[in-house]
Amino acid sequence: MKSILAAASVALGVLVVALSPEYGVGALLLCLMLGFVVVVCISQLKIEREFLLQLFIAGLLVRIFVGTLIFYFNLQTFFGGDAFSYDFLGDVLARVWYGELPYSIFKQSLGVFLTRNWGMIYVVGAIYALLGKNMLAVQFFSAILGAATAPIIFLCAQHIYGNLRVSRFSAYFIAFYPSIVLWSSQGLKDGPLVFLLALCMYSTLKLGEHLSFKHLALLAVALFGIFTMRFYIFYMMLAAIGGSYLIGIGKMSAKSLVRNFVVLIAVGLSMMYLGVLGSAGRQFEDYANLEAIQRSRSDLAIRGESGFGKDVDVSTTGGALSAIPLGMLYLLFAPFPWQLASLRQSITFPEMVVWWVSFPVLVMGLWFTLKYRMRQALPILIFTTMLTLSYSVFQGN
Repeated sequence: MKSILAAASVALGVLVVALSPEYGVGALLLCLMLGFVVVVCISQLKIEREFLLQLFIAGLLVRIFVGTLIFYFNLQTFFGGDAFSYDFLGDVLARVWYGELPYSIFKQSLGVFLTRNWGMIYVVGAIYALLGKNMLAVQFFSAILGAATAPIIFLCAQHIYGNLRVSRFSAYFIAFYPSIVLWSSQGLKDGPLVFLLALCMYSTLKLGEHLSFKHLALLAVALFGIFTMRFYIFYMMLAAIGGSYLIGIGKMSAKSLVRNFVVLIAVGLSMMYLGVLGSAGRQFEDYANLEAIQRSRSDLAIRGESGFGKDVDVSTTGGALSAIPLGMLYLLFAPFPWQLASLRQSITFPEMVVWWVSFPVLVMGLWFTLKYRMRQALPILIFTTMLTLSYSVFQGN
C-alpha cells in the first residue's frame, strides 16, 4: 500500500504541474508544507497510526485530483461559484497588505462580509500574500483540511464507541464519500468548516474525559474559526458544548463537575478575549429573528429550479414549526427522482440512492447510541439536532 501511495503521489504531482505549470508548483509546495504538519500530528497518535496516515494520504490524493480537474476545466462556476468571490476579495486583501491598495478599497469591496463570514477571505488573502494569486493553492489548502477530517472523525468514533470497525468505517466515509470529496476539493469554506466542526467535537469529547490545555486551545481556535466562516453554526456549537458540559459527558462526579465548569469558563474567557462575544451579540440581534430568516428563506426558494416551498412563511413561531416536517424531508432526502431538472441535480442521484439505502442503518445507529452511548455522544447529538431543525426551517433550495 505504501508503494502504491508513493507512486500515485509522484504521478499526481507530475500531472498537476503538467496541467498547470504556472500555479501547480506553488499549490503543491503549500500542500507539502501543510501535509507534513498533518503527518507529524498523526504520527503522535497511539492508535492506528499507519492506517490513518495511509487514509489521509489517499483522501488527499483523491481531492487533489478532483480539485485539479475542476481548476483545469474551469468548473468552479458549475460546482461552486463562491470560489470566485473569495478569489477576488482575497486578492484585494493581499494587495492591501502589500500596500498596493488602500484599506478603504477592501472595506468597500467586502460589503456584507465586513461583519460576518469573513474568515475564508482572510485565508485566501494569506495564501495569496505568500504565493501570489493562485486559486489552485486555495483548493489544495481545502483538500488538506478535508483529508485531515477523516482521522479526526476516526478518533471521535473511537472515543464514543471503542470499536475499531466502527471507527474505520466512519473515517472511510469521510475520506471518500463523493460529495464530501467534491466540496473539500474547491476554494470554498465548506472543507475548512467541516474540519473545524470535527476538531471542535473531538476537543469537546477529550475535555469531557480530562482537562488539557492543548485541547482547550484547539477548542478555542476551532470555535473562533467557525465564527469567522459561518456565524450561526457557531451559536449552535457553543450551545451544544455548553449543554453537554452542564448535563455531563461520561460518568458524573464532583471532579467532573469542576472540570466541566473550568472548561466552560475557559471557553467563555477565550471567546471574550478574541472579541467574539461582542460581535456575536450584534449578529444575534441582526439575524436571529424569524423575519430575517423568512427573508433569507424566500430568497433561496425562488432561486433556480431547485427552490421549494415558495409559499411557506416562517416569520412566526407557528409558521416555523409547521415548516419543519417538509423542510426536514427535503433536507434529508432531496433531490427526489421526479425533481431531477438539471445536470447538477442529476449527478447527485447515485449518491442519494446510497444515502437512502443507508438511512435505516443511521436510525439503528442512532437508537444504539441513545441507549448505550448517549452521554459520550451528547455534544454531537445536541449539535446535529439543532442544525437539522434550523436548516429544516431556513432551507428553501
